[in-house]
Amino acid sequence: MTQARIGVTGLAVMGANLARNLARHGHVVAVHNRSHSRTKALVEEHGHEGVFVACETPEELVAALERPRRVLVMVKAGAPTDAVIDQFAPLLEPGDMLVDGGNAHFLDTRRREAALRERGIHFVGCGVSGGEEGALLGPSIMPGGSAESYAALGPMLEDIAAKVDGVPCCAHIGPDGAGHFVKMVHNGIEYADMQLIAEAYDLLRQGLGMSPADLADVFAEWNRGELSSYLIEITAEVLRQVDAATGRPFVDVVADRAEQKGTGRWTVQIALDLGVPVSGIAEAVFARSVSGHADLREAARGLPGPAATGGTVGGDFAEDVRRALYASKIVAYAQGFDQIRAGSAEYAWNVDPGALATIWRGGCIIRAVFLDRIREAYAAAEQPATLLVAPYFADALALAQRSWRRVVATAAELGIPVPGFSSALAYYDALRAERLPAALIQGQRDFFGAHTYRRVDRRGVFHTLWSGDRTEVEG
Repeated sequence: MTQARIGVTGLAVMGANLARNLARHGHVVAVHNRSHSRTKALVEEHGHEGVFVACETPEELVAALERPRRVLVMVKAGAPTDAVIDQFAPLLEPGDMLVDGGNAHFLDTRRREAALRERGIHFVGCGVSGGEEGALLGPSIMPGGSAESYAALGPMLEDIAAKVDGVPCCAHIGPDGAGHFVKMVHNGIEYADMQLIAEAYDLLRQGLGMSPADLADVFAEWNRGELSSYLIEITAEVLRQVDAATGRPFVDVVADRAEQKGTGRWTVQIALDLGVPVSGIAEAVFARSVSGHADLREAARGLPGPAATGGTVGGDFAEDVRRALYASKIVAYAQGFDQIRAGSAEYAWNVDPGALATIWRGGCIIRAVFLDRIREAYAAAEQPATLLVAPYFADALALAQRSWRRVVATAAELGIPVPGFSSALAYYDALRAERLPAALIQGQRDFFGAHTYRRVDRRGVFHTLWSGDRTEVEG
């Protein structure tokens, strides 16, 4: 039997496309699926693309692999992943690698990595972004796990990853769950980016009365400038699509209920645990939730709002929206990178944010021209406390802020919901404020719960005797 360099188990579209990608790059790939008919179908349809070794059982797949063995697991997150690990781990030896390429929760990855490490097996939680097309043509790849496992696995992953300026969109992220943590936050940023683009579309359509076809041209034009990105590009394509059955714009025949698979929600939950404000990502998650509550929306449809003035907004509103979109995207990416740095510090991963900006430039869903600017910001001798204060982004925000404020104000006047735009602006204003009303909140907490407070003029913790003579005592 031909010795395979890597094995892939789980041959749904993502797993099959990664296996094909590996084979196209000259790697002999052992393939396995719970249903052997799918394995046979892959080899019959795509066997001309490279060398595949069809395996009917986990035992056959492991026997087909050269040492150290590398097994890429592409099954649903959660219990199915654990079930596959339980199948394969007893068949592996110290030094072998199990690679989870699904969207697993990073805490599950940490648990699995620790358990398999005791048996001498390297467990690699590997984020893969780019969807079905990226898996086949070159994704962005975010492997965690040990440095030793990356030495054996990394060259193959870099081989099949997307390339930008000749640089693979793949890098070792850090130990145990670092890869899946970074992929989780990547997806959170993706949620925010998509919500902001949707709000820009809604503002232009309602505010200026533009048709989807006209808006397709606007987004295509925007994609030639500083907003250039994969999501802006496909937005133009979606808006240009016409439904064959009705002749109506495609976007008008799709139900306005956005679904989600959970990674955005995880991002917000973990941000709360870390104490990192990711308000833009949170608003994007909640906006999807609101869209899905058909009963609440139906019940509230008769609530009063402003008089209809759609299509009458004056001035260069489209340019204002473009600038507000760019500013809000900067905030969303900044919040995501802040969360990654906080997670890296919490779990001692030593994640390099500049490397992330590099590998996200191609293959992944949030690939965008301005990731080069993020990479430059983190390459500076002194890394910025937040991307918002890095010179390029500070200048961009200064240039955009008047438009940003006009857009949020106009949306409020027209009754157009823009939770992404408005929360991004509020975050920006909160960071730059000299004083926040949190001082009053601390006073309230001390009043009803004796939770104490700190002063601006001397060190220590204090409490006011609110129910007594209201003198201050040290806490």
